[in-house]
Formats: sequence, C-alpha cells, structure tokens
Amino acid sequence: MIKSMTGYGIATHDAGGTKYTVEIKSLNSKFLELSLRIPKAFSEKEFQLRTECNKQIERGKVNLSINVEQTGSAVKAAGIDTALLKHYYEQLKAVSAELNEPAGNLMQLALGLPEVVKYTEETITEEEWKAVDSTFKQALSNFQQFRSDEGNVLQQEVTGRIQVIMDNLAQVEIEDPKRVPLVRERLNQYLADAVGSENVDQNRFEQELIYYIDKLDVTEEKVRLKTHCLYFLETLQSADANGKKLGFISQEIGREINTLGSKANDAGMQKLVVGMKEELEKIKEQLLNVL
Repeated sequence: MIKSMTGYGIATHDAGGTKYTVEIKSLNSKFLELSLRIPKAFSEKEFQLRTECNKQIERGKVNLSINVEQTGSAVKAAGIDTALLKHYYEQLKAVSAELNEPAGNLMQLALGLPEVVKYTEETITEEEWKAVDSTFKQALSNFQQFRSDEGNVLQQEVTGRIQVIMDNLAQVEIEDPKRVPLVRERLNQYLADAVGSENVDQNRFEQELIYYIDKLDVTEEKVRLKTHCLYFLETLQSADANGKKLGFISQEIGREINTLGSKANDAGMQKLVVGMKEELEKIKEQLLNVL
C-alpha cells in the first residue's frame, strides 16, 4: 500500500501545569528535508528526534515543532545582577553629567548591557522528557495515519487511470487486425491509379506489403505495455515505500505508449494512444506525492 508524502499529525499532553504540544507537517520532496523547532531545553534531544524522524518518515519536506506551555502559576523568570546594574548605571550617569546630556533612559540602557539580566540555564527532568517523547510518538502515529489515508486516495486514483490505459489497450487489440486489409487496399489503389492493375507484379507487391506491414507490427509493444501495467498494479500493493519505483515503471509505460503511437498509422488507434498518454500524465502528477 502506498503512502502520501503530504502528512499532518498533532498531539498534546497536559502534565499538571505544563502543556506539551507536538506538531508534524510535511510536503513532497525527493529527499528528507527535516526542520526542527524545539525549546532550547530540549536541544540535547535533537539528535534522537532526528534519528526517529529519519527512520519513520523517510522522505518529504518536514517541519517538526515542539511547544511547551506553562499553564500553572510557576513560571521561570530571569534574574538581575543588581551590583553590576548599579555599576553600569553610575558610570552612565557620570558620563551623562560630563557631556551635559539628559539622563532620562539610563536605567533602560543599563538593563540592556551584558550580564545584567541572567537567565537560569534551562534543563529538563526525565519525567519531562518522557512526557514530550510520548507526545512526539503520538503525533508521529497520527502523522503516519494521515499519510496512509491520503495514500489510499492516491492508490484508487492511479489504479483507475491504469485501468483506463489497459481498457484502451484492449481496444487497440480489436483495431489492430483491421489495419492490414486497409493497408493492402490502399496500396492496391495507389498502384492501380499510378500504373494500372494489369501492370502490377503481384509477387513483388506481396513482398513489399509484408515488409511494410512488419514495420507497423505492434505485437511486442502491446505485450510489454500490458506487462508494465500489471507490474505497476502489483507494486502498488507492496508494503514498501515505492514512489520512486512506480515513477520508473511509469516511464517504461510511457515508452511503450509512444512507440505504439508512432507505429500505429491508424486514426482509431492514434486516438486510443492519445487517451493513454493523457491518463499517464495524470498518473505521473500523482506519483510526485507518493512516498
């Protein structure tokens, strides 16, 4: 079963005054492009998160965000080095007096100087990480389910279009045998108009006709096209991620359709070939979003 590269998953966990939210979004991409937005306190866990995403997500342009919201009364605050603040303030005041400048914003300036405001280094406990990890795994599970659901829709879409190609191929099988009598009749008419029927060497005519018909033979193309279509449907049912493989098979289907069209030399068959090409282009567009 195929999966879509487009996905979305979100999970939340409320742990006594702290709310954890993990959100995962992805779009299609040839490779895995992973962007993480996580609190500084969890930076040491970034490698672990990336490793899990690499293993589970495989491909796509992915944005992972973790938000920690304090819902209780206890909120971490910054500290102020009062001694350093006073030192800076006195220096600024002395310079202002010396230069006869107004001293209205000295406190604000002093607060902005280095080391005045100090933030306690953020760390996390094992319990906090367990809460985030379980929320992340739930979001990842929701994300994968979204991908699977989208994949089912894509699978139905491309399966229907492959079936249309095979239906057109079945019509080509019906139209193909009609070509030889028409070619024979057309060439006979050309020769009759050009040199007269009584002047035509029938043995030579039959030899040339066989050579001409051999150039129009599409038996191999029909067999290969049917084989590729069946292989495409078989690959759709595989448990592995097969977006790239399906893309390669669709290229082979396109080659056989093009060759079939170039050798058809028949308006009815050409019309069927055009219908196949149209369906194949729509399949290729859908495959760009298959994992």
